[in-house]
Amino acid sequence: MDEYISHWSEYAVPKKSIMTAEGETERFIYYVLKGIQKSYYLNEGKQHIIAFAYPPSFSGVPESFFTQTPSKYFLETITDSKFLRLSFEKHQQLMQEHREIETLFRKTTELFLMGVIQRQHELMAFDIETRFKTFVKRSPHLLNMVSQKDLASYLRMDSTNFSKLINKIPI
Repeated sequence: MDEYISHWSEYAVPKKSIMTAEGETERFIYYVLKGIQKSYYLNEGKQHIIAFAYPPSFSGVPESFFTQTPSKYFLETITDSKFLRLSFEKHQQLMQEHREIETLFRKTTELFLMGVIQRQHELMAFDIETRFKTFVKRSPHLLNMVSQKDLASYLRMDSTNFSKLINKIPI
C-alpha cells in the first residue's frame, strides 16, 4: 500500500473549473483532500446533477476512467479543490503488480455500484418529500455546503419545491 500511495501526486483546481468535459476520457482517479465537486449531464442547457464528491472520497468520472472511453457527463469543482491523483496507466500497472490493490478497487467498485442502485431506487420509487427526507437523513452536511439549486437538481425536483420542503420539514 505504501508503494501504491507513493505514486499519487497532489493536484489543485480552482472553483468552477471543469475537470472533465463530456466527450473527454478520464485519465486520472482523484482522492479528494479539500473541496466539493459535482458530476452532471447537460440537457438543453440545464444541468442534471448525478453526484457530489467531497473529502474523504474518490472523485472523477469512474466509468470513463475504468473503461478509458469518453465521458457522457461533466465533472466540475464547486469550490477550490485539492486532490491526490493517479494516472490510469500507473493504476493499472500497480494493480497488476499487487493483488491487494486490485482487491481493494474491486470492493470499492462493489460499494459504488450498491450506492448507484440505491440512488436509482430512491429516484424511481420515492416521491419528492421522501427523497428529500432520505437525503437529509443521509447527508445533512451538504445543506450547508452546496447551493439549493444544485441540491434540487440532484434530488430531481424544482428549486421552489426544494425551498418549500426545507422550510416545512424539521432538520
